Amino acid sequence: MDHGGAGDDTMTCGTCGRQATGEGLAEARVRWTFGTERRRTVWVCDRCSRLHARSIEGKLDSEWW
Repeated sequence: MDHGGAGDDTMTCGTCGRQATGEGLAEARVRWTFGTERRRTVWVCDRCSRLHARSIEGKLDSEWW
């Protein structure tokens, strides 16, 4: 599974670029949202998930938000 970052020790938000590493990685895997766009897994941090909840639920491409 692609975590949106370099290797298994980093996750990167596909919207704002925020990164989760080290001890924060386990928490991010629970709190962050992920989806599939163009056949790849895209992670969205908890802040961006709340900000764009309607667009995510409406299954709009991230290009729209």
